[in-house]
Amino acid sequence: MHAAAAIAALWQIWVVSWLAAAFWSDPVEKRAGLQAELRYRALWMVGVILLFVPAHGYVGRLRLWTPNLTEAWICVALIATGLVFSWWARLHLGRLWSGTITAKADHHVVDTGPYGLVRHPIYTGLLLAILATMAAKGTIWGIAGAALLTIGIIVKARLEGQFLRCELGSAYDDYATRVPMLVPFAPA
Repeated sequence: MHAAAAIAALWQIWVVSWLAAAFWSDPVEKRAGLQAELRYRALWMVGVILLFVPAHGYVGRLRLWTPNLTEAWICVALIATGLVFSWWARLHLGRLWSGTITAKADHHVVDTGPYGLVRHPIYTGLLLAILATMAAKGTIWGIAGAALLTIGIIVKARLEGQFLRCELGSAYDDYATRVPMLVPFAPA
């Protein structure tokens, strides 16, 4: 199997399994709303399109580098690590997970497992996978897509933090002062 095929397979398995698991979630009690989420969703949509534009046949300035075989497989390993980390976080969050910014019945701060390392471990895992995908592609399109996705993730993480502060009050404030947002071991 080529590294490019492995990368495509990893992302496809992740997307299908992630969508299937969406049914394993508690009902929503309160939602941030589509208007609040519109900005990060637009960034994500354009970012995904740009990141996954095929890199075959690019010449000149569109392809900035071509990873050798070892570098390509290191990227595959990093993508797998990021996607597994995001799944660990999702499983650890359990039925509190939602694809949108919401509060569930009995919503509470989860600060164990990956949530003891970062406040948004799903996003951390996705960022690792996105950046490794960009490195494997080596194209301007990949860089642009990764940049938009990164900005979109940061926008969503901040919006989610504001929403949870309003919903959970001092419990979330205490958590946010102890645990960094996206980068493990960084200052909170």
